[in-house]
Amino acid sequence: MKQIYRSRTAFVLGWVWLAFVAFNVWDLIAHYTGKASLVALAVLGALTALVYVVALRPATVFTEEGLLGRNPLRTTFLPWASVGDVTVSHSINVEYGDGQVLRLWTPMSSARERARAQRRGAPRQTRGRYRTEPTLSKAEQAAAEAFAGKTHADWVGEQIRERAESARYRDQEAAPGRVTWSYDAIAVLVVAVVLVVAAIVIA
Repeated sequence: MKQIYRSRTAFVLGWVWLAFVAFNVWDLIAHYTGKASLVALAVLGALTALVYVVALRPATVFTEEGLLGRNPLRTTFLPWASVGDVTVSHSINVEYGDGQVLRLWTPMSSARERARAQRRGAPRQTRGRYRTEPTLSKAEQAAAEAFAGKTHADWVGEQIRERAESARYRDQEAAPGRVTWSYDAIAVLVVAVVLVVAAIVIA
């Protein structure tokens, strides 16, 4: 069963942008005015390619076989047993092979999110004689303790460590990782460049 982690904000804004572009492309084609319309289409194409590569494509995918990291221009697959040390700073960094490092684009932790997580993990000071906060159930309290002081990136990093340790415990083969180019992202960027060049030549 696949588990996909990505930036929800970037993903939603990316689809909002695509809807905006679709409407504008229809409008430009319906009311084509020559060079101005072509230049506008080229600008929309270039910006859409950037949004796809940076906001829509990046994802961290857990599969039964291993970890799949989709970065803007490359895709890296690591069998769980080949995953080494995992560190989390601004991004999740996964070591594999001979000192190679996979930097996952998502989820990332901003300084604001980390500060908020640290405040959440700090013990709360109670004022007054009576408690006014609602009492948490056991499940809610366990979840709060598990996430105390941690960002989403920290939690995903822990899941990667646990899956890697479980694979090594079962003596799974540490096959080498596979890194491939993202042909869909490259194709989108090429189309954007062609539109820009066409707009420049015609203009």
